Amino acid sequence: MTTITERACRAVLIALILFSGGLHLVRIGLYGWTLFALIPVVLGGLVTWVVSPRSMPRAAATGALGAGAGSGLFIVMGVEGVVCIFMALPFVMPLGALGGCLVYGIRPSRVGARGLSALLLLPSATLAWDATAPAPVFAVRTAIEIAAPPEEVWKQVVTFPQLPETKEWLFRTGLAYPIRARIEGSGPGALRYCEFSTGAFVEPIEVWDAPHLLRFSVTKNPPPMQEWSPYGAILPAHLREYLISRRGQFELTSLPDGKTLLEGTTWYQHGLWPAWYWRWWSDAIIHRIHLRVLNHIRSLAQKEAKQ
Repeated sequence: MTTITERACRAVLIALILFSGGLHLVRIGLYGWTLFALIPVVLGGLVTWVVSPRSMPRAAATGALGAGAGSGLFIVMGVEGVVCIFMALPFVMPLGALGGCLVYGIRPSRVGARGLSALLLLPSATLAWDATAPAPVFAVRTAIEIAAPPEEVWKQVVTFPQLPETKEWLFRTGLAYPIRARIEGSGPGALRYCEFSTGAFVEPIEVWDAPHLLRFSVTKNPPPMQEWSPYGAILPAHLREYLISRRGQFELTSLPDGKTLLEGTTWYQHGLWPAWYWRWWSDAIIHRIHLRVLNHIRSLAQKEAKQ
């Protein structure tokens, strides 16, 4: 039977291996099941093995706190920002709790170093998936009704002046938000620039069917956010080519009484796993971006229609 001191020494060694592995994955940009799922489970179980809580709820809490504290170390090391760690915690901490419950259920006092070390083989089983799995393409659609005819709305869709300064807390966290749009030329082949707080999307026009459909590809994406960090500006790997807009469109449908249904769609990919969890965040963010643009277009179009 191991003493708590022996378990603590072994746990520190294994934790260093886990953290070093996680740090390497972050630096090379391999944000997948290994980093976000298996390492938190193992870390939560490891902390529970050392502390030896006396009940299942305490084991779950110990594992969750251990996984959360481990995530916070990435902020301390200056390799991740506050916002992204905040986004990860609702997924990471329950998995840490799961690890704590698993270790509690098999009696941590009987878990030897060999058994616990064997858990380190589990993350390696997912690395092949994380490195080779193709990123799926997702679509986000947002629609609003505008009290103006399609011809008037079209003018504001193609290009629009600067939006008012954002008041939404979501965009005050550093997430990129749209500022203005301009276009060079007209018709297919024209270049539209949608300027965000972090830079401009470059959008070559593919379909110019005025005043019904404007469809474009995206050949350049600015960073999706500016991270918060105690060390000032940082640029984690996931801010470079991980949340990628592939194409977009504005579709205008004529409604009775001279109104217009305006629907904006963005097709995008991200290189984060599990995709379903990170899609929940990215869909919500893109939807808010859509609403900021569509509401601005509505305000401009309705103002012009009244003149």
